[in-house]
Amino acid sequence: MFNRVLSLVISGSMILTMATAPSVLAKSKAEKEAERAEKVKAGIARLGVGQDTRVEVKLRDKRKLSGYVSAINDGSFAVTDMKTGATTEVAYPDVAQVKGHNLTRGEWIGIGILIGVVGLIVMGIIAYHS
Repeated sequence: MFNRVLSLVISGSMILTMATAPSVLAKSKAEKEAERAEKVKAGIARLGVGQDTRVEVKLRDKRKLSGYVSAINDGSFAVTDMKTGATTEVAYPDVAQVKGHNLTRGEWIGIGILIGVVGLIVMGIIAYHS
């Protein structure tokens, strides 16, 4: 009797789990590409525009670009090479990877404070041992 009840409970819980579990459908290739393009777009927007916004971009066709972000549009952004001044328009779906180098004002202030504190500690140690 116990085995029969146990098997009914297990069967019922399995059926309930399958019925209430959200169905997970695989995304199509186009949906994955659109999602990746949106992530790239958000990342570029977070970096901003200007000569302080240094980026290294790897494209899906294996080309590499480096420079700064000089313009941001709805479907693309522009990377200007620091050495040559040549500007290349890059569509978001064409990007494989972006590495950005842009510190905010708060990060620069934090770095300055850290350097100052380390300097004071070093001077204190030198003065103590003199």
